[in-house]
Amino acid sequence: MTFIENDDLVFARALLSDDVTCVLKKGDDEIVSKARGIRPLIDLINDGKTYEGYSAADKIVGKAAALLFVKAKVKSVYAEVASEPAEAVFRKAGVPFSYGTLTRYIVNRSGDGPCPMEATVFSVDDPEQAFILLRNKLLSLSK
Repeated sequence: MTFIENDDLVFARALLSDDVTCVLKKGDDEIVSKARGIRPLIDLINDGKTYEGYSAADKIVGKAAALLFVKAKVKSVYAEVASEPAEAVFRKAGVPFSYGTLTRYIVNRSGDGPCPMEATVFSVDDPEQAFILLRNKLLSLSK
């Protein structure tokens, strides 16, 4: 799939920084998050809104985040670091996707194994099911 960046995606990418982890942009509407992990996406989807037509830029996109971006109906995604399973999710969904670095999988914060969110959706391909599983996983980790 040939990937041509749109103006919204270029702008979203430019907003990523040490503090800003995730940006969704559509025209004059921009959503900027400083939260880590998939929490920004879970929170956005929990609001009940879709983000159809938005472009997204994120620091790290693994399979979990990719499935959430597909559920949110974004039109294109850039990741500074992406996993091979994330790339497969976007390819299957027909979502244009680019990245700075591609890795086999996303590691956990201690660096000694896979990210727990990635493990949660390892065998899941349905964005709706992934959202439920990931939301429940975040709830269980916050207790």
